[in-house]
Amino acid sequence: MKRRDFIRTAAIAVPAIATSNVTVAHNRKSTEPEKTGEAEIPSLQFHNGKFKILQLTDTHFIEGDARSQRALDNVNTVLEAEKPDLVIHTGDIIFGKNVRESLTHILSLITARKIPFAVALGNHDEEFGLTRQEVMEHILQMPGCLNTPVKPMHGVSNDVIAINGADGKKQWALYLFDTGNKAREFPELKSYDYIHADQLDWYRQTSRKLRAGNQGTPLPSLAFMHIPITEYLEGLSDSRRQIRGNLGENPCSPIINSGVYVAMREEGDIRAVSCGHDHDSDYVMKWRGLYMMYGRYSGGDTVYNNLKPNGARVFELTEGSTSFKTWIRLSNGITEQELVLPDGF
Repeated sequence: MKRRDFIRTAAIAVPAIATSNVTVAHNRKSTEPEKTGEAEIPSLQFHNGKFKILQLTDTHFIEGDARSQRALDNVNTVLEAEKPDLVIHTGDIIFGKNVRESLTHILSLITARKIPFAVALGNHDEEFGLTRQEVMEHILQMPGCLNTPVKPMHGVSNDVIAINGADGKKQWALYLFDTGNKAREFPELKSYDYIHADQLDWYRQTSRKLRAGNQGTPLPSLAFMHIPITEYLEGLSDSRRQIRGNLGENPCSPIINSGVYVAMREEGDIRAVSCGHDHDSDYVMKWRGLYMMYGRYSGGDTVYNNLKPNGARVFELTEGSTSFKTWIRLSNGITEQELVLPDGF
């Protein structure tokens, strides 16, 4: 069955088999997002000279559906094995109509461990009864969520997080881009959505502000999003590109190229982009000066998944270094694709 046909038909009525529950107290935040582009950038700290990020993606969790058990088991396993300082979920968190219950359950596996987290929503997160903003409002109420109130631009999960050194100065930045759902401005194209001009304006302004605070040098950064930018597809067709990892399907990128790659290269800060969306790929591709990579499919059996076992991608930053490590942690305990970038590719 083709990918899109499977996705369209897989969200069937859930069976009456309940998964285990995790109870976590909620922070009380306003459910009405503040409209501001000047929110203070949340910052985290290196611990003993290291900072570890675990990327979950495409958990497609449905509360009460036994097909989601493998997602729960995987998230618990990789969190326990890696003990990250931060979790970033790159979207398609849930896949059923009991949205609030599903969001709370799958994300509470993180909050129960008191690990900070942030999300870049996927295309499916808004398709089961709550709007994209309502989904984000629910997530903002969860303890440890580092996403900031919705900004006046396309999408609701555009954010930046700073990692500070022991001296309190920012050493890295992590950008989250909301890649939306469908390109509604161009219905005739039947394309996935793209990163819009106002999002790129926000990114450029933030990048330049961070550069000014870093003595005029671009602050080393990573970018996370759900839908891969068009250069993922373009890079695959170029024989000069280099790949490590599993290429199980072609990137389902938007038809529209809005200039994300150019903006990132011009600002000079983003070292790598990591996305989700395409469940059967987890590779790292080096192409034209940028590392474009996938997380590892983290979900269960509510949607197609031929890349088994499930798992997560991990990033490790070192204080004082502009290089970083990345690897795949599988739910069976094995690690793969251990790379030091850019030096070891």
